[in-house]
Amino acid sequence: MSDLSQGSAADGTAPRLSERVLAGLPAAVARPAYDRRAVAAGIVHLGLGAFCRGHLGVYTDDVLAAGATDWGIVGVDLMSPDIRAALKPQDCLYTLINRVDGVDRLRVVGSFLDVMATSDQLEEVLAVMCRPEIRVVTITVTEKGYCHDPATGRLNEAHPAVIADLAAPEAPKTLPGLVVEAIRRRRAAGVKPFTVLSCDNLAQNGVVASRVVTRFAELRDPELGAWIAGNIAFPCSMVDRITPATRDAERAAVLKGLGVADAWPVVSEPFRQWAIEDNFPSGRPAWETVGATLTDVVVPFETMKLRCLNGTHSTLAYLSVLAGIETVADAMADPHLPQVIRKLWDEDIIATVPPVPDTDVVAYTHALEARYRNPEIRHLTIQISSDGSQKLGPRLLEPAAERIAAGHEVKVVPLAVAAWMAFLLEGDGKGRTWKVADPMADRLTSLARANAGSAEQLADALLAVSEIFPAEVAGNAAFRAAVVEHLDSLLSRGVRATLAAFVAA
Repeated sequence: MSDLSQGSAADGTAPRLSERVLAGLPAAVARPAYDRRAVAAGIVHLGLGAFCRGHLGVYTDDVLAAGATDWGIVGVDLMSPDIRAALKPQDCLYTLINRVDGVDRLRVVGSFLDVMATSDQLEEVLAVMCRPEIRVVTITVTEKGYCHDPATGRLNEAHPAVIADLAAPEAPKTLPGLVVEAIRRRRAAGVKPFTVLSCDNLAQNGVVASRVVTRFAELRDPELGAWIAGNIAFPCSMVDRITPATRDAERAAVLKGLGVADAWPVVSEPFRQWAIEDNFPSGRPAWETVGATLTDVVVPFETMKLRCLNGTHSTLAYLSVLAGIETVADAMADPHLPQVIRKLWDEDIIATVPPVPDTDVVAYTHALEARYRNPEIRHLTIQISSDGSQKLGPRLLEPAAERIAAGHEVKVVPLAVAAWMAFLLEGDGKGRTWKVADPMADRLTSLARANAGSAEQLADALLAVSEIFPAEVAGNAAFRAAVVEHLDSLLSRGVRATLAAFVAA
């Protein structure tokens, strides 16, 4: 590990967080309770955003503190070298901020032993992934990182990045291409396979990971694809911890609390949950000893989380952006939005959640309300609004389809869908604008603009996007009518009047 590095802080003079300053941190600050020099890497993590550092990194830090010495993490960023540039001068240490009742609880996390970026270290990354001691590859690249078709969960073979990787498979840029190339090299070298563990908010995320990786391999080499299908484990998992984007305010809070600068701390709520399918042929950390649930079946946990938490998050996000509400906590202070999501849970979602071991789903939704109201967690609604084409299906449209199939009216999902459609217009017509961040943004916003003059035409144009809307939902007359009604109200009367009328109905 490196020596102490001086890094710019708010005043430009504070020393940088590093191994050498750990002993001098304030006594109240938690820090690695183990010798990091004695820890070997056993995990490569792909997708080095805030969430993995606030979730996987913390669980694994706890495992290392309990005495494990072979499960350190090498983090890999597939997008840019920015996080590497922030963390390498800090010996890959970073601060986790839990904010409770206005008090910052600071913890320095040490489970990441190295940080890399494929943009300029691809060969080094592949070499690390081929080490025999690397037995688990974990992933958080968001839904769009899988290069899949959200409607089917299968590899999008027409994706330009997939086509490019198949043309140059030994220099991959996509997640499927990178994992396949690492597996190919390990196999050629006679190294036992690693396990691939998705930690993204995808229904049956392990199944999706398996499909895209195996299919990419089949397209590259059918024999390799068959070998991966028979030899690589892709367990599913459910992850839950609200982790907003880091701001300069968090960096300032760390500087004040630690007396040293951290270029990229992570802020999260105190709550955390992780349910993992226990299928790790080459071994795994003892995450169950530090709070994770290891189980044979993850589906009930992930269904509950994707629909109850992520479904209401998306609903709040689109309605809030339309209303000019910046954060989830602010949305929960609105006179109408809490009633909307309570009705969404009670009318459309809870009935579609299968029994979850040791969990009262209704109580879980009430706990979610309390989590959403936490003013210390500035979870931006525009951040949550991203990638709607990937998220609407598992979060809202699948439960809607199940309610329709059971002969029930879908009460609130049409309002959420209408809000998403209005959101695609990228402005309210009164001077407020925003940007849609979505892998299908060009197509969707073009459809929205072309049909903005009529709620009915706009709804029909977007409901016809089969990659997003299943036929049983888009073709349901009652669902379509409700979407058109809400969309017409949003466009003609505005979001405030629409919400007031909805909760009063």
